[in-house]
Amino acid sequence: MAGDSSVHGGGLSRRDLLASSAVAGGAVWLLRGLVRPDGAYAADAAPAPPDFPAGPDLYRRVYENWAGEIHTDQLWTCAPRHPQDVLDVVNWAHGAGWTVRAQGKRHGWAPLTVADDTPAATRVVLLDTTAHLTAMSLERRAADGSAEVRAQTGATLEDLLALAGAAGFGVTAAPAPGQLSVGGALAIGAHGTAVPATGESPPPGHGYGSLSNLVTELTAVVWDQATNRYVLRTVGRAEPDCDALLTHLGRSLVTEAVLRVGADQNLRCQSLLDIPAAELFAAPASAAGKRTLAQFVDRTGRAEAIWFAFTDKPWLKVWSVTPRRPLGSRVVDEPYNYPFSDSLPEPVARLAGSLVSGAWASAPLFGQVQYLLAKVALTGDITDVLLSGDLVRDVLTGDVLTHLLAGGLRSDLWGASRNLLEYIRPTTLRETANGYAVLVRRADLQWVVSQFADFYRTLLAEYAARGEYPVNGQVEIRVTGLEDPSVCGVPGARPPLLSALRPRPDRPDADTAVWIDILSLPATPALHRFYREVEQFLFALDGDRATVRVEWSKGWAYTDTAAWSDPDVLTRTVPAALRAGGGPGWDEAVAALERLDPHHVISSPFLDTLLR
Repeated sequence: MAGDSSVHGGGLSRRDLLASSAVAGGAVWLLRGLVRPDGAYAADAAPAPPDFPAGPDLYRRVYENWAGEIHTDQLWTCAPRHPQDVLDVVNWAHGAGWTVRAQGKRHGWAPLTVADDTPAATRVVLLDTTAHLTAMSLERRAADGSAEVRAQTGATLEDLLALAGAAGFGVTAAPAPGQLSVGGALAIGAHGTAVPATGESPPPGHGYGSLSNLVTELTAVVWDQATNRYVLRTVGRAEPDCDALLTHLGRSLVTEAVLRVGADQNLRCQSLLDIPAAELFAAPASAAGKRTLAQFVDRTGRAEAIWFAFTDKPWLKVWSVTPRRPLGSRVVDEPYNYPFSDSLPEPVARLAGSLVSGAWASAPLFGQVQYLLAKVALTGDITDVLLSGDLVRDVLTGDVLTHLLAGGLRSDLWGASRNLLEYIRPTTLRETANGYAVLVRRADLQWVVSQFADFYRTLLAEYAARGEYPVNGQVEIRVTGLEDPSVCGVPGARPPLLSALRPRPDRPDADTAVWIDILSLPATPALHRFYREVEQFLFALDGDRATVRVEWSKGWAYTDTAAWSDPDVLTRTVPAALRAGGGPGWDEAVAALERLDPHHVISSPFLDTLLR
């Protein structure tokens, strides 16, 4: 694109780039986490649900999820102050013929809470746990150096990790956004990126699976046949039903959980932006002497590849356990250390807005700008910007570059674990995402990423050749271990039944999950069709080498026009992936959740279709 002042196929001219009000409006919408109050209540004259319990505040509010793809009418919402309020609302709903849905920070994509366009007349009450159910405490410090954190489920992961970190404890891996509710994270089996590095043995309290696997006990709303009412029941990790409740997808309502944490570990995070995708994702047969993803994972155990659309060099982040600050590393004492991605510079935000306003063929330009933005902010190298075309320089202006460089370089960071693990704020670009976990032997990690990368690169080129640009975000690849229930420290514990990371009993050699997500701006033309082709490719991977499960919080079950809509994937493929290998799994979890809520008070039409 060097020397070119326009983008082919209906993209932007230099004159259009920063001019249109529609572009500005698109930028505001995309960055609405920064510019719009997120908690404003809306009221109307609709009569309140009859005989609603007096304890919790009750109001009407629109429910909107992270990317805005799920947007409802004003629904009845309440803010319980105590777990007893939750119980009172559920029992009221049972008697009144309503349903109850828990909501946290709404940082999810799948319709596990409510569906898009849910009308105001729907007999559903949302429980906002984040208003008051946020109590936390550190307890049960053990002689082995581990401890436990008790948290109500409206607390955020950011606050939980801060509480643990202040006392010298932490986790091996966590999701990058800190503004997730504990309840929401556990409900979908939230994860970070970590496997054992070569020769690494985790300290007590540390593990490589999901956060749900750290739970030692939880308290949930369950049906009690003896009293003919819903009650609060505390369930230990080795007790019946706990394995179904650990990752319940919203089919239950957990009010409190206790998680085991380990002695905190200082981490170093290095960012590399000079490795070609063809090298990082090379096929195993040609990987000798190359800097491959598997090689980095073996070396440090913790890596994430971010591959912007239509670029050839991903942003690779590599974390390593490093007790003492290495010479040259920048010390960080708080999380969210990539401000260039938390809040896009105005010209970049306007470019994103232009995409939403219809200039979808600008996706190659946007991918190049995102990569260069990261490279300049992380390394200080502006060479590629200076050699780029006029359009890139119109976006990454001298003022933007000066601002990026003024923040200091961030390619080599060191500090307490949470300060390196949390790096996505609510103000970042609101994109949609699909998501899958590919379970394989550790030795097949590079095979998976090479298979996917070749298919993705080819498919993206085929679409572009037809004038279609469905992806304007990035591919994100992470690697985790599977659930090892011994990590929680409770004898007799079993893995979460519905976790995408639950091991297959017949495949003990399959010990690794490769997480694959493709992000793009909502409503991008041809996106669902593109996602469907990627999904069908992944599901068709060699069944002797790979088990593919969906990432619950993301997009899956695609038709050509919508997510979560392919009936065959919803009712056959998804359950089959969690039945594969035998042992307790899908059917046992569905039966337990049905028994704990036989009246489907804590459910939705979507969950009733999925969990049957």
